Amino acid sequence: MAFELPKLPYAYDALEPHIDARTMEIHHTKHHNGYTTKLNGAIAGSDLEGKSIEDILGNLDMSNGAVRNNGGGFYNHCLFWEVMSPDGGGTPSGDLAAAIDAEFGSFDAFKEQFSAAAGTRFGSGWAWLCVHKGGKLEVCSTPNQDNPLMPDTGCSGQPILGLDVWEHAYYLNYQNRRPDYVAAFFDVINWDKVAELFAANK
Repeated sequence: MAFELPKLPYAYDALEPHIDARTMEIHHTKHHNGYTTKLNGAIAGSDLEGKSIEDILGNLDMSNGAVRNNGGGFYNHCLFWEVMSPDGGGTPSGDLAAAIDAEFGSFDAFKEQFSAAAGTRFGSGWAWLCVHKGGKLEVCSTPNQDNPLMPDTGCSGQPILGLDVWEHAYYLNYQNRRPDYVAAFFDVINWDKVAELFAANK
């Protein structure tokens, strides 16, 4: 069964003014679609065909650039769309909020650490909030389309929040002002979805 480009759970203009409609449309129909198509081509006829994306990435031969780049691009963007919402923003609550306070000291301290991970990633990459078994949280970042599911990326755990800091994710609206884009991301985070992923993977 080939991987398919997921439909967005909202319209391309739904995240405006924080993320503009043109960027969302290009990001989804060109970039994510390209990763999906190339991933299917890279695994066709191999022993990876028919496996879940989590299985593929968790046992990845990191020297396989086609699967590493396109499998990561496919998975990372699937998560990215899910953890944003037109009704997003604010702060988390319940168990997730308690875990953030326990690990980082406060939500503001978490926001500062996550923003730093996104802002200091040189070139293209992602910032992550991950959960480990037992509920411990970790903020980290990876280059290019790498993610914490892959071996030896310097990140580990299950990603429950991811921010794309490739220039294609923000350049039309923010140009080189990545910190402004990172700040705007906090206005669209779907904390209910992040909390659901936290509960399922802690």
